[in-house]
Amino acid sequence: MKLTHIRVPVILIGALLLIGLIGVYAYLCTYVYLEPSLPTLAQMHNVQLKVPLRIYTVDGRLIAQIGTEQRTPVRYEQVPPMVREAFLAAEDHRFFHEGGINLISILRAGVVDLIEGRKAQGGSTITMEAARNVFLTLNKTYRRKLQESFIAYELDHYFSKQDVFQLYLNVIFFGERAYGVAAAAQTYYGKTLDELTLPEAATLAGIVQAPSLYNPVVHPHLAADRRSYVLTQMLDQGYITATQAQAADRAPIDARLHAPRVNVHAPYVAAMVRQQMLQRYGPAAETAGYKVYTTIDGRLQSAANRAVQLGLIAYDRRHGWRGPIGRTVLARGATQAQLHTLTEQYGPIGVLIPAVVVGVGQHSAEIYARDRGFGKIGWAGLSWAAKALAQGLVGPAPKTAADVLSRGDVVYVVWHDPQNVLLAQVPQAEAAMVALDADDGAIAALVGGFDYYISKYNRAVDAQRQPGSGFKPFYYSAALERGFTPASTFLNAPLVIGGAGTESTWRPANDTGQFGGPVRLRVALAHSLNLVSIRLMRALGIPYVSQYVKRFGFNPQALPQNLTLALGTLETNPLQMAAGYAVFANGGYSISPFLIERILDSRDAVIWQAKPLIACHGCSQEASPAQLTATPVLGAAPAQGDALHIGGAQYMPSGQLAPRVISADNDYIMTSMMRSVIEFGTGVRALSMNRTDIAGKTGTTNNWKDAWFNGFTPQLVASVWAGFDDDRTLGSGEEGAHVALPIWMRFMRQALDGVPQWRRPEPPGIVQLRISPRTGLLVSDENPDGIEEIFMANHLPSGRGALAQRPNPNQASAESIF
Repeated sequence: MKLTHIRVPVILIGALLLIGLIGVYAYLCTYVYLEPSLPTLAQMHNVQLKVPLRIYTVDGRLIAQIGTEQRTPVRYEQVPPMVREAFLAAEDHRFFHEGGINLISILRAGVVDLIEGRKAQGGSTITMEAARNVFLTLNKTYRRKLQESFIAYELDHYFSKQDVFQLYLNVIFFGERAYGVAAAAQTYYGKTLDELTLPEAATLAGIVQAPSLYNPVVHPHLAADRRSYVLTQMLDQGYITATQAQAADRAPIDARLHAPRVNVHAPYVAAMVRQQMLQRYGPAAETAGYKVYTTIDGRLQSAANRAVQLGLIAYDRRHGWRGPIGRTVLARGATQAQLHTLTEQYGPIGVLIPAVVVGVGQHSAEIYARDRGFGKIGWAGLSWAAKALAQGLVGPAPKTAADVLSRGDVVYVVWHDPQNVLLAQVPQAEAAMVALDADDGAIAALVGGFDYYISKYNRAVDAQRQPGSGFKPFYYSAALERGFTPASTFLNAPLVIGGAGTESTWRPANDTGQFGGPVRLRVALAHSLNLVSIRLMRALGIPYVSQYVKRFGFNPQALPQNLTLALGTLETNPLQMAAGYAVFANGGYSISPFLIERILDSRDAVIWQAKPLIACHGCSQEASPAQLTATPVLGAAPAQGDALHIGGAQYMPSGQLAPRVISADNDYIMTSMMRSVIEFGTGVRALSMNRTDIAGKTGTTNNWKDAWFNGFTPQLVASVWAGFDDDRTLGSGEEGAHVALPIWMRFMRQALDGVPQWRRPEPPGIVQLRISPRTGLLVSDENPDGIEEIFMANHLPSGRGALAQRPNPNQASAESIF
């Protein structure tokens, strides 16, 4: 009897040992079978999370982050204790005290799965969750569960608990493309981790069990129930007090979706950088955690955005009111929440904010503006709104506010303050702007259109438009090189080119339709006289001009080989024009625009650094003009290697001195002539800036299809274009001086705020002489009608004047321009 009692435990123990041995053997066999599919220890130590591409201004302000997964990796110590405790309470409060595999939970989950006939229970620890999210798929299979266990064991054995928890907090999915707790805080609350409140932290911790079910934006009531569970667990674990739990549980679920916290709005820049990074690194550009620091100056970019938008709105107002964007029946006594709902379907567009009209007076209207509240549109903000008619015509000016608006109209407004709101509409015309550092070509600001989210077409680099008279300074510089001077005179008289009576006959005219006698080149450039400029082009010769303007980055093969070139009939874009004008701004050096200053990898190591060509003033050794052929040329095809490409241009990180392409004397005179554009010419509007160090040139093409202003100081150059994408006219009289110049001025006022005026010193090769303003001939110092003019010392005027020195510019030409 006693022997029987002894044998039973022995048999039982033996059976259990046998089962255990079989289990261990099966486990080892399973490990051997699955081992090739498991990550190595080295791979575990070098986990590469999918981190979006981040793009910054030159001073580190965020422009954009681009990638399918929004993730901001954080270190363990960067996560506030309250946030850590919320996740521990919700998911695995034993994490710091037990192993990475909870066998009891796994067995319990297995039993439930067998009973329910499906894989319903997870039974995972935080370590296993980290293993699955980093190294495995999310498919619910027994094979994956075994893989997960093996990986969790390795993680638990070779890594600290803090390291595993850090990994977990960076990889878990929260829905809405947010991966990791930092991205979740930004996505749902627009906050950093240290800004989260207890209710917010508990809400986020509750999401991870079922992101679609507990999404606080989509299912706020379910998210609130889940938050209550998390708070209860935090209370049970002693992380919070009962008072804190109760207060947090009463807090409303106020989550809403937030875009990444962008500091500087520059979407056209972001798209350009993304394209360059994809060309350079392939798809990994958007997932490998690269950080790109651009040359963009955040302050100047914001100024450029506002200048382009307000400039287009001002142009648009001159062409009539096209009506509200929507209408609604407004209930009497509508609440602010109801009014807000009415505007929700209309998003803000740049400076334009959607608003609903709640009342109309005699000469004013009361509105409710989204995210601003109630405001008033006075008569100054309404009186412009004459009805837009067909073919660009405008109806009679309104006499009362009711002629324009009605209660319930949904409109766009420009909001300055509650008492200063302006009625506006989305412009149909477009504009683009580029601002460069004149000395090295760094792009300080770039705007490709009124609003990127309306049109992603980047007109600053991709559009091909005629520059009109903005091209004239480039061949006026060629004229100085050929011996002409600012005092050289040409007839401003009607001109017929081509055979008389033939279809190819061309009768060019000045924009004003007026003409006259001899005019000095300084005056001709200032007033943009086409008849003089065509005669100058003919005197220089088209082949010479085509080769000469290569110094400013233009491709001779892309230029029209006829006299229309004098009127700027080539195709170009604002980036190329800004690069060309930078030669005048920096004293005569050819620079290459560049946008990317440096690239960092996910570990913040610099893997690429720009080394731009630099205009070196006063250097003892300058690059030779002959080196121009080796410098980057705008319009070159993208190439492989270390070059970055912007707008189809190749920028090599050479680090060399920029080549001088025009002499200091030529540059000084040309800058002086372009200051005359502002002092008494087509750019006279800019005199209101009260600066003597600005210069530039307007440009307008045939039938007012393109409006330009290209201008600069010695440090900064900016080019502005405006027009319609479909090449229709801007309207009679809408010239560069009226459309583009105000945009340039608004930008430059902000850009130069606090910047002392400075003009480049006069080079030693410049001579100042007294001339007759009528003939351009030298006069004595005693002549009361004489004026001062500057000349190159090796190109002094003779007493006979330009007309006598050159072939008769009025002579008929058989040269066809077609």
